Amino acid sequence: MTADIELHYWPTPNGWKITIALEEMGLPYRVKLVNIGTGEQFEPDFLNIAPNNRMPAIVDPEGPDGAPISIFESGAILQYLARKTGQFGGPTERDRTAVDQWLMWQMGGVGPMAGQAHHFLSYAPQLDPPQDLPYAKDRYRREVGRLYAVLDRQLAQNHYVAGDFLSIADFAIWPWACLWDRQEQTLDDKPHMARWLDELAARPAFEKGKAVAAEARQNSAHDRKAQEILFGVKSAQG
Repeated sequence: MTADIELHYWPTPNGWKITIALEEMGLPYRVKLVNIGTGEQFEPDFLNIAPNNRMPAIVDPEGPDGAPISIFESGAILQYLARKTGQFGGPTERDRTAVDQWLMWQMGGVGPMAGQAHHFLSYAPQLDPPQDLPYAKDRYRREVGRLYAVLDRQLAQNHYVAGDFLSIADFAIWPWACLWDRQEQTLDDKPHMARWLDELAARPAFEKGKAVAAEARQNSAHDRKAQEILFGVKSAQG
């Protein structure tokens, strides 16, 4: 019987990538919540497996050589799980190359840019004092829109992101793209992206993966202590 993978997790888009992958792959796992709003990502035990103090991270007790292995960075975790199971990495070498490039596109583009859009559109205006910065808001709103236009064009020619097969690239991009409204985007001119978002949302593994520990998800925009931990800013009220 396959041993449970230990998933260090908080319900955010980067966390959802891994729960969705584990559900789609049928791998058993147990969740260890890492409350990023209270600073648990800085605890020594977590830093031993994720030295960059970011979740998610996993510990697989059945690593490549039979010994436990710990992995941080969501893209690296997805690639590892695809190799471990032989699933969702692409059926041919050409397909695997396509998967890798779209996974890197998410890691280097969509994730960082959408994350900055969330910050400047939702969180920064709620800081004390408020940081309502039109230039930053416009910059990241525009860049996310540009990236989603790229995605829509790709999906006009392919059923899934990397081709006609579901892959870890879809697992990586969807959790960020499904929050398009929070990023102040529109799907009116992106019908192919809209089709893809809806189709994946209807998959049981996506629904179950996104629901893991959903009750723990909170809006830290109004939590002054969480703001200090997450963004390194102190309230003007001391």
